[in-house]
Amino acid sequence: MAEGKGRVCVTGGTGFIASMMIKRLLSNGFYVNTTTRYGPGKDVSFLTSLPDASEKLRIFNADLNNPESFCPAIEGCKWVFHTATPMNWEEEVDILSKTTVNGTLGVLKASLSSKTVKRVVFTASCTDVIYSGEEVDELDESYWSDIDFIYNTKPTNWSYTVSQLLAEKAVLEFGEKHGLDVVTLVLPFVIGPFISPKLPLSIQMVLPWLFGYENDIFSSFPIIHVDDVARAHIFMLDHPNIKGRSICSLSGTISMEEIAELVNDKYPESQILTLDNVKEIKGEKMPSLNSKKLIDAGFEYKYATKEIFEESIQCCKANGYL
Repeated sequence: MAEGKGRVCVTGGTGFIASMMIKRLLSNGFYVNTTTRYGPGKDVSFLTSLPDASEKLRIFNADLNNPESFCPAIEGCKWVFHTATPMNWEEEVDILSKTTVNGTLGVLKASLSSKTVKRVVFTASCTDVIYSGEEVDELDESYWSDIDFIYNTKPTNWSYTVSQLLAEKAVLEFGEKHGLDVVTLVLPFVIGPFISPKLPLSIQMVLPWLFGYENDIFSSFPIIHVDDVARAHIFMLDHPNIKGRSICSLSGTISMEEIAELVNDKYPESQILTLDNVKEIKGEKMPSLNSKKLIDAGFEYKYATKEIFEESIQCCKANGYL
């Protein structure tokens, strides 16, 4: 029986980004295989209850520590979205990097051996570009973070930063060496509404005072709406002019002060942290990311900054976090 627009594998399906991708893929007529690490009390009902999930969604058990475990989920798929990545930022850098890189290579090897996968889209982090050691206001795909610079400066969550950098480089090298069509999508802070039962870490980090704590890790950063991220992944499936790396980010950055002003204006009852307090945040200032390559290929963003934050807060309220 024909499977709509084709069958896609999305790794790490219970995550914030992956679950929203699955929702959009199903609504767009794709059949979806996804992976998760099963465990006691693991709740996947938010996926199985999605429209068309009973017919079009299959859930497989897979673990990055066991790279070959991804083979059954990838078998028979036309495309693979690899979003799964370890988030244990307290793990030693060598161990975390080994798990991330070996797991990612396992996904690529399974894609290559499947004989059916046409393209792999790897979800990459802006940390792969922002720690180049150069003082630049805006970065494009030509920039790479410098691993020696990361080890020397040890930025926030630097073990995660190293693991992501090594994984993206390994992905592109594997594709070139083995003739596998691999592209990467480089993302900034991803926020917006969510269907997963766990509050996304990125929302906690950009709206910390709403959840009763302060966060001075970052004082300004680029952002993107999670649905634009899902749409960008799907956009990259068959686009003939998309090669290598592509950045998916709104232009410019937003500061914690600007976020506080926006939130306090729209939701005055949420003024847990005053604007004067926010002005004292001395965290890291991230550069802007240039997504001209993706836009020139024909991709259009749907969501502006104000809408992104309004939808994030509304979803947090609806799920009882505020």
